[in-house]
Amino acid sequence: MGFLNASHLHFLFDGLLWTVGLSLLAFAGGGLLGFAVALGSSYGPRWSRVAVSLYIKLIQGTPLLVLLPLAYFGLPSLGFNVAPLTAAALALSIYVSAYLGEIWRGCIESVPRTQAEAAECLALRWHQRVWHVILPQAVKIATPPTVGFMVQIVKNTSLASAIGFVELARAGQIINNSTFEPFVIFVIVAALYFALCYPLSVLSRRLERSFHVAHR
Repeated sequence: MGFLNASHLHFLFDGLLWTVGLSLLAFAGGGLLGFAVALGSSYGPRWSRVAVSLYIKLIQGTPLLVLLPLAYFGLPSLGFNVAPLTAAALALSIYVSAYLGEIWRGCIESVPRTQAEAAECLALRWHQRVWHVILPQAVKIATPPTVGFMVQIVKNTSLASAIGFVELARAGQIINNSTFEPFVIFVIVAALYFALCYPLSVLSRRLERSFHVAHR
C-alpha cells in the first residue's frame, strides 16, 4: 500500500491537461461537423434534411461507450492505425456534432422569419441573408446553451478511459491501483472536474440571463 505523493498529484494534473485538450478537440471537431448538420437540417434540400435527421437520431441513440470502441477497434480493421487520443477525439466529435447540430438548428429556426423576409426585400441573395442576417442573430441565441453543453463534453471525456486514453478519471484509477486510497484520490479528481465545469455553468447562466434581459 502506497501513499499519495507529489508525483501522483503531478500525474493527476497531467490527466487534467489531457482532459482539457480532448475537450477542446471534441468541441472543435464536433462544432465544425455540427455546423454542417445545422445548416443541412435548416437549409438543405429534402434528402439532406432526411439524412441529417437520421444521423442525429442514430448518434443520439448510440451510447458514447459504443462509439469509442467502434472508432478505436473499428478503424484498424479498415487499415487505419489510430492512437487512443485520435480515436477518442473522433468518437467525441461525432457524438458532440449530433447534439450541437440540433441545438444550433433550433437556434437558427428561432430567428423570426420576418428577418429573412426583410433581407429578401433588400434584394440580398440567399447566402447573404444567411451569413449576414440569420446566423449573427442565431449565434447570440446559441451561445448560452453551447457554453452549457461544454460541461457535458468535459464530463464525457472520462469515458475515453474505456479505450486506454489516460485523462483525469483514468489517471485517478491508475493512482488508486497503487495507493489504495480511493476516497482521497477521487475527492481530488471530483474537485478538479468541478474546477473545470463550474465556471462554464456559471458563464452559461449569466449569458442566458443577459440574453433574456437584452430581448425584453
